Amino acid sequence: MTSLRTLVAIPAWNEAGSIADVIAKVQEHRPDADILVVSDGSTDDTAELAKAAGATVVTLPFNVGVGGAMRTAFLYAKREGYGAMVQVDADGQHDPADLDRVIDGLSEADVVVGTRFHPNSMYFVGGPRRWAMVLLSRSLSRMNRGTISDPTSGFRSAGPRAIDLFAIEYPADYLGDTVGSLSIAIRNGLVIHETPVTMYFRQAGRPSKNAIWSALYLGRAALAIIATTTRARKTPKADAA
Repeated sequence: MTSLRTLVAIPAWNEAGSIADVIAKVQEHRPDADILVVSDGSTDDTAELAKAAGATVVTLPFNVGVGGAMRTAFLYAKREGYGAMVQVDADGQHDPADLDRVIDGLSEADVVVGTRFHPNSMYFVGGPRRWAMVLLSRSLSRMNRGTISDPTSGFRSAGPRAIDLFAIEYPADYLGDTVGSLSIAIRNGLVIHETPVTMYFRQAGRPSKNAIWSALYLGRAALAIIATTTRARKTPKADAA
């Protein structure tokens, strides 16, 4: 178990139906970690239930999305001097039993991504969204020079260098907390590893975007990354004599 002072950050938008259970499971599996819930403009009892369950709560006045909520969490982690931070979804998709694996991997990496795509996984993504994820995985893996099989996984940890970087530079757009942050980490020379985890379908609430919208976004993101890496590999022509 890592000796780094650890913060578990839970971005939450109207997750009253699951937040208390998620906090209880985190406390069960990582009693040494502090828990921060960022209530992202919730209009239900998310913030109150999180406080009652024992978490520190930051309440944003309006919904800014997961990227904006996580930027708040990284600023908090840096200000309070945490050496490790792990993101856990508030909807029950992430299994806190995997926290040790995700956090302890920081002994060899700056960012550890929990991947749901491994031989023992029962998680399935199909159709256009899966095709876009495969393309994006290949693009980011090539940039990283190491496998990133699940680039949209939000179950991930950050060590000291990543916390310092993301407290300053963290994308707030849709999927910025996953795809965008990995791209930023790679460009800044951070070491990214992945580890197998278990993921479930959400316990309560609803996703912010539908599957078709997500697939279109992922495809566009993959093409943008491919274009960026292609331009970076081009050798400037010598000046004409």
